[in-house]
Amino acid sequence: MASNAIKEAVALKTTHLIWAVAGAGKTEMIFAGIEEALSQGKRVCIASPRVDVCLELAPRLKSAFSHTPVAVLYGASEEKYEYTPLVIATTHQLMRFKEAFDVVIVDEIDAFPFHSDKGLHFAVNKAVKKEKTLIYLTATPTKKMQKEIASNQLRATILPARYHGYPLPEPTVHWVGDWKKHLTLNKIPKKLKHLLTKLVHKKRRFLLFVPQIDLMEKLAELIQECFPSQLFLSVYAADEKRKESVLKMREEKLTGLLTTTILERGVTFRDIDVLVLGAEDQTFTESSLVQIAGRVGRHPEFPRGEVQFLHYGQTKAMKNAIKQIKKMNQHAKKKGLLKC
Repeated sequence: MASNAIKEAVALKTTHLIWAVAGAGKTEMIFAGIEEALSQGKRVCIASPRVDVCLELAPRLKSAFSHTPVAVLYGASEEKYEYTPLVIATTHQLMRFKEAFDVVIVDEIDAFPFHSDKGLHFAVNKAVKKEKTLIYLTATPTKKMQKEIASNQLRATILPARYHGYPLPEPTVHWVGDWKKHLTLNKIPKKLKHLLTKLVHKKRRFLLFVPQIDLMEKLAELIQECFPSQLFLSVYAADEKRKESVLKMREEKLTGLLTTTILERGVTFRDIDVLVLGAEDQTFTESSLVQIAGRVGRHPEFPRGEVQFLHYGQTKAMKNAIKQIKKMNQHAKKKGLLKC
């Protein structure tokens, strides 16, 4: 359905939104449209606000279009730019182009900084030709886009279920008290320690999201001391070892990876649980929490897992994120898209 909608948008040179839950297989959905465009001699760009998303997309697209030269452009890239019919780039890199692409596909349109940066929206529109196709991909469209869909101002395809047919993991919430104070006293909050002990005992690998870098690094030290036979690392945007740490997690060499919101989207791990410490922090928006929950249960052989929001007071964003996930599951069930 989504694949055909993208092909149709390429043919008609229109704008289309794919609203698909995290783990629905958005990347695979764009393949047919890209192939259609390339076969017509059109130039295609897949853009995302996040470097991690671009790096995850690159090998998959290079494999799918092995006979097509592909350029991968991002801030720290050492790759020398040459003209290619297929480009993968961060949205910042689109500022370099003017009327260069027939088709631009923007993945994770709700991600920081794209959703609030008018300059990046301008860059996207400057990079495409006058007669163009624009495809937007997201699991969490903005309220403005949702209104445009409802009023038929924006063509959209909505996919409420994952490709493997299992429901989205629905988060549970736990009060942990003043977790920041605990960490400054070199203590792991009691509830968090209990949950971590259970995960380690069950040999469950996990991502642990923390809103502040300094507290995250402190927590990583405390967890490593508490579970010396296991291996834990932490990552954040400016971390020089970020790629290596994520790769170790993907290769299942770590028990847990602590992270800021930098890994809220664009990364897939085979079989993990997720915890969010300080879920009440303003860093964790509704969109962010939905995306974080979407890291769990993505693999068809491991479609289940747990998502835990650990808080010092529930927020509207937390409640709305859980409500949105449950709503999508109900929608998918009504459509007969779930196996259970």
